Amino acid sequence: MLTITVLGNAVQAENSGLPDPGFEIVPGRTALLVTDPQNDFLSPDGVTWGVVGKNVEANGTVENIDKLFAAAKKAEMPVFISPHYYYPHDHGWKFEGALEALMHKIGMFDRKGPLSTENFGGSGADWLDQYKKYINDGHTVVTSPHKVYGPETNDLVLQLRKQGIDKVILAGMSANLCTESHMRELIEQGFEVMVVPDATGAAQVPGYDGFAAAVTNYRMIASHIADTEATVAAIEASSVK
Repeated sequence: MLTITVLGNAVQAENSGLPDPGFEIVPGRTALLVTDPQNDFLSPDGVTWGVVGKNVEANGTVENIDKLFAAAKKAEMPVFISPHYYYPHDHGWKFEGALEALMHKIGMFDRKGPLSTENFGGSGADWLDQYKKYINDGHTVVTSPHKVYGPETNDLVLQLRKQGIDKVILAGMSANLCTESHMRELIEQGFEVMVVPDATGAAQVPGYDGFAAAVTNYRMIASHIADTEATVAAIEASSVK
């Protein structure tokens, strides 16, 4: 069984010996989920670009997420967004993990408050402009924000279950943090999950490659991984059955 090849990165196809359970797109039961499609991760002006930008560009992450959005909307597949926002009261936390501390320090995903959109447009917490036509179309489900990495702190699972979704195609940012944490929790909650690695990206710093770490775990934990091209083709095929 060949693992995925992600062009532009060190992840190459190899005979892993691991089973591939596969993933069938079933209309009405399958949704696209994108984590954190926000400026602070995906725009060159975002506060994390210095550590994620190289990987995002190598993967074609921005363009690949766009292709997934477009395919899902054309196929009338439900689309869910799990965003990351921090409000002033979140900065009063008494303890944090390493990257939580960094996010708070650099003002990542900051908003004025849960009931305020003051200075939100174009901020690091806002959607990437090219995604707004998909997310703001009146049909996409935008959940309450997750606060660390996984959906345990938001209403994603409720929203999926209320729409009869039990199969999830997962993409977004950041590969080894929020995206991987969503994969793990959804699997624990009984959802079938496949991941699109080249529609994710992660920090790469000396001695640490978040993307390589994530792809290893995607392959070992998810039902299936596939690149954007193959996933879009599968979504398109599912809509004509």
